[in-house]
Amino acid sequence: MMFADIELSEDRKEQDIESHSKFIESKDPDSRWLKKEKKFYFGFKGFVAVDEEKGFVNKIYVTPANVAEVKKLLKLIEEMKEVRVYADKRYTSKENRFILKNKKLKDGIMHKETKTKQLTKWQKLKNKLISKKRYIVEQGFGTLKRRFNFNRASYMGLAKVESQFYLKAMCFNLLKASNMVKIA
Repeated sequence: MMFADIELSEDRKEQDIESHSKFIESKDPDSRWLKKEKKFYFGFKGFVAVDEEKGFVNKIYVTPANVAEVKKLLKLIEEMKEVRVYADKRYTSKENRFILKNKKLKDGIMHKETKTKQLTKWQKLKNKLISKKRYIVEQGFGTLKRRFNFNRASYMGLAKVESQFYLKAMCFNLLKASNMVKIA
């Protein structure tokens, strides 16, 4: 099983954010601000678990944008029966690796380089091998954004955004299934 996250931001202009010392208040009580590198985002994050073989979406989870990914791994793998979990660097933590070990799941979380610790050759090789598997989930996000126009949430409120995400994921799974059917 593999997963990644997608940002479901609402429309905000960056210059508006930077010109204020405080963040702008919103009518949506569930959405939050996130600063990623030098840019600000407002809205939600969607987390997805897909199966390794075909790339169908199995599980979805939506949080406000300011919630860290590293804390949400357990929520995505609760009922998982797959053998290996592939995840990007944002899920790297000793706690997550310990959770996978206790659940008897193979660790496919990419390693993260820090300011004080560089990656070993083995960790770099492992990251390269994991990234070759993770393209399946990234293709899914590309399809959701490109084919289903899911760059931004259309609704306000966590429940409505999560419902929209479920609908888009169902459409994605149906499209994927129809593309697999071979016409004789």
